[in-house]
Amino acid sequence: MDNYRKYFRQFVKENYPNDFCKILADTDRHYTVISTDTAFAKTSKNPIDRRLDFSSYFLALIKTFDERGESFENIRTICLQITIEYVRPKSKIQAFLKRLLPRIISTWFGQILIKAFHKRLSVNTNPDGFMANIITDKKETYGLGYGIDIIACGICRLFQKHHYAKYVSILCEVDEITSGLAGLQLYRTGTIANGAKHCDFRFKRQAS
Repeated sequence: MDNYRKYFRQFVKENYPNDFCKILADTDRHYTVISTDTAFAKTSKNPIDRRLDFSSYFLALIKTFDERGESFENIRTICLQITIEYVRPKSKIQAFLKRLLPRIISTWFGQILIKAFHKRLSVNTNPDGFMANIITDKKETYGLGYGIDIIACGICRLFQKHHYAKYVSILCEVDEITSGLAGLQLYRTGTIANGAKHCDFRFKRQAS
């Protein structure tokens, strides 16, 4: 759990050196309540659900800032600082692993992994969780043979439940960064957070 909280501490302290202890205490208090809605994610068979604990703390921080009267743009700025640093590879090994999937997609081993991944993603094990389909048709995926359609978004449901839906799109912005870390360019026509029926993740390989 503390693996991600250290990034929250880092940037809250940098941006609010005089108030960071109070901000973090309020965030922890809100997280205690919010996290009851995502406790299922820690044992979920759907791997995308594992993002929900981080999202609960993310929402707790947003709620804290909102109660302090911070503007949407200020909240967005600090939340992106935290999230971008969180996903950034911390070693050459991590950087290699993030770029591994695009390299093995077309191999027999990659195809086995994709099928197994799809089997786990396509089942909504909890009404508050995620459900997704992996798209392997090369005509639909710019020739890559890999794309994802998010059919149900657990993060959107969480933010909607707590009446903070207008902030969920901040997390969507990070998808382009994580795609780039994998050596891919993200193409997306819509997101559930912005009113689309599903989030369509399509990718092209970045030029070497």
